[in-house]
Amino acid sequence: MSNRRQVVVIGGGVVGLASAWWLLEAGFRVTLLERAPTVASAASYRNGGQLSYRYVSPLADVGVPKKALEWLFEKDGPLRFRPEADYRQWRWMAQFLRNCNAEANARTTAKLLELGELSRQSLAQLEINLPLSEFGWRNAGKLVVYRSEEAFKAVLDKHDTDRNRAVLWGRDAARIEPALIDLAPKLAGGIFNPGEAVADCYAFCLALEKRIYAHPRFERCMHTAARTIFVEKGKVTAIETDAGWVSADHYVLAAGIKSRDLAATANLDLPIYPLKGYSLTAPIRSEHVAPNISVTDFERKTLFARIGNDLRVSAMVDLVGENNSIDRRRVASLKRLARESMPNAADYEEAEAWAGLRPATPNSAPIIGPTPYRNLWLNVGHGPLGFTFACGSASLLATMMRGNEPPFALDCLAYRK
Repeated sequence: MSNRRQVVVIGGGVVGLASAWWLLEAGFRVTLLERAPTVASAASYRNGGQLSYRYVSPLADVGVPKKALEWLFEKDGPLRFRPEADYRQWRWMAQFLRNCNAEANARTTAKLLELGELSRQSLAQLEINLPLSEFGWRNAGKLVVYRSEEAFKAVLDKHDTDRNRAVLWGRDAARIEPALIDLAPKLAGGIFNPGEAVADCYAFCLALEKRIYAHPRFERCMHTAARTIFVEKGKVTAIETDAGWVSADHYVLAAGIKSRDLAATANLDLPIYPLKGYSLTAPIRSEHVAPNISVTDFERKTLFARIGNDLRVSAMVDLVGENNSIDRRRVASLKRLARESMPNAADYEEAEAWAGLRPATPNSAPIIGPTPYRNLWLNVGHGPLGFTFACGSASLLATMMRGNEPPFALDCLAYRK
């Protein structure tokens, strides 16, 4: 393939940056479009920091609709819903409900495990150019803890081929992670997987940005908003931006939730919806006992990850449209949950709050690959696992854009009308 073929990547978050890098390495010349003055300023900025290659359970599952109704009436429940006069919200929820069954969950989980393994291998490949130390990567392992006997039994009853996982009972969780000493008496048990990691997604993006800018085939980064995809005779001919028209041989849409409106200008209907999430970044002092293992509180849907000298606590799924403002009541809820679970893990009074919009599909599977237009490609809909899947989905995309067969069947990862 000639290295003169040019691609425009739309989106400067972790998925867009990873896409740009893998395409550069695949021989393309790349122009990056990012609407914000800096890269990774939206959903990639202060996410949970977990690289969960094995824990990829889709949000849609058996029993979730009933549980969701209960969460709506809980003071610190993980779900909030605000009805919109927008058909996309209601359609997304209807599609989500159709995926809340064991068969759909198992099918999607199997595909996400394949993507997760590819992502793990791809990040290891990237280490040749980008040392893991530059973004605080740690092979911390992941511990998912369960408060109820029912929930714990349900996960134990599920078929799992991962022989590395360890099953812990009750207080055993505190023996491998002392930060859980206060929560352990309330636990039915936990599942520990030593193969998971944590890292700083924002630091990863900044480090990757430097490599992209220094790459001999990188052309430029335009900090401008893409407005319209112009299509003629079955292919994209240009992108209208605030700074004028941009043309290339290929175009990659990787702009998070903004991909939805941009795709609509080309009559492409992307089934993604913004799931608003929150995080706290709390400093760890010498007197604190912060977790070294990445911890997920299953019932509270709360994640704890030590990133450098800070504790990252993330949670919440708010279906409130494209509203990324910080709701102080939700922040207060998250602080209460953190103090209840790990009261001595960090200085929660000095915690910095953040909110971001995670672009999710109804079945939790990202959409990667070609569209009906022969030179327009998608890498969207990663939900809360954008950091986890960024390298794998970028590698998958670059493989297909070079005209090669992907390493596994796309199935639910493919775009469908």
